[in-house]
Amino acid sequence: MQLLITGGLGFIGSNFVRQILNTYPEYKVINLDAVTYAGHHENLADVQTNPRYKFVKGEIQDAKLVDEIVSGRKFGAINGIINFAAESHVDRSITNPAIFVETNVLGTQVLLEAAYRNGKKADGSFAIKYLQVSTDEVYGSLGPTGLFTEDTPLAPNSPYSSSKAGADLLVRAYFHTFGFPALTTRCSNNYGPYQHPEKLIPLFITNLLANKQVPVYGDGMNVRDWLHVEDHCRAIDVVFHKGQAGEVYNIGGNNERTNMQITKLVIAEMGKTESSIKYVQDRLGHDKRYAIDSSKMQAEFGWTPKHTFETGIRETIAWYKQNQAWLDAVTTAAQPTIVVPVVPTPVSVG
Repeated sequence: MQLLITGGLGFIGSNFVRQILNTYPEYKVINLDAVTYAGHHENLADVQTNPRYKFVKGEIQDAKLVDEIVSGRKFGAINGIINFAAESHVDRSITNPAIFVETNVLGTQVLLEAAYRNGKKADGSFAIKYLQVSTDEVYGSLGPTGLFTEDTPLAPNSPYSSSKAGADLLVRAYFHTFGFPALTTRCSNNYGPYQHPEKLIPLFITNLLANKQVPVYGDGMNVRDWLHVEDHCRAIDVVFHKGQAGEVYNIGGNNERTNMQITKLVIAEMGKTESSIKYVQDRLGHDKRYAIDSSKMQAEFGWTPKHTFETGIRETIAWYKQNQAWLDAVTTAAQPTIVVPVVPTPVSVG
C-alpha cells in the first residue's frame, strides 16, 4: 500500500508518518508538505533516508501537483490519503483568516476532487480511501457539563474552527453526493514530542527552560481535553483501516484540565514557582470548554488512550529538555541542518 500523507512535516503528521513506517513494513509514504513555519524536516530526520519515504514540497491547494501525485503519474498508484495539512493556530486565524480558508477549505476540496476523479473504477467502486483529520473545535464551546459526540451540531466560533468545519462538510458532501469513501476524525487538544512551540504546552516548557514567564489567557479557567499525539496516531491508524466510509469518529484523551491546572503542573514539574505566571488579555471569542466522548471509538475498535496525562506530560517535558538542538532549528528561519532528536530516558511515575 502507498499512502499520501499531507502535512507530514507538522506535529501530528510527522508522528503519524513514523507510526505508519514503523507499523507496516510493506507500506510506502508520500509526504506532501508546504514547509511553512510549522513544518520542519527535523521532525522526520530519522526517516529521511528510508526508501519507503518520499517527500514532495507543495501546497494541497495546488491542483496540478496534487493531481500528478494522486493519479499515480508521479510516484505510482496510491491507495489512500490522510490529510493533516492545515493552518491550525487560532490566534493566527484571528489576524489572517484568508490563509485558513485557502488551505483548510480549498485545499481539502482539491484533495477530495483528485481522489474522486482518479480513484473511481469502472464498476463504480473506488481505489482510493480518504481520511480527514479534524478537530473538536468545530463543535464550538461546551458549558460546565456534557461531552461532544459525533452527533453534536457544528458551531465553530473562530476563523480556524470555521475553516475546519467547512472542510468537514466537504468530506461529508463527497461521500453523500458521489459515494466517495471518505471519513473524518475529530480530536481533542494534542501534546507530545515535535509540537511547535507556539502551542500552549511546548510554549510553557520552552519559556521556562529560558527562565521566561508563561502567558495565561484571562483567568485560566478555560477547559480542554488533552490527548497524547501517539494515542491520536494509533486512533487515526485504526480508523483509516477499519472505519466505515462516511462516518465521523471522535478521539479524546479523557483528560480534562483547566489551562491553569496545566500551567501549574508544568511549572511544578520544571521546578519553577507561580511567579512564572503572567496573565494576559483573553483571546477574542475564546471557547470556554471542550470535552470529547470517545465511546464510539472504544465500542467499534477497542481503542483507548495508553498514556496517562501525568506520565505523558513528564515524558514531553523530558523530550524538550533533551532536544534543544531541535528546538533551536525549528525556531529559526534558516534551518541549515537536520537534527536527529534524542530518545528520552523513560520517566518513572510516583
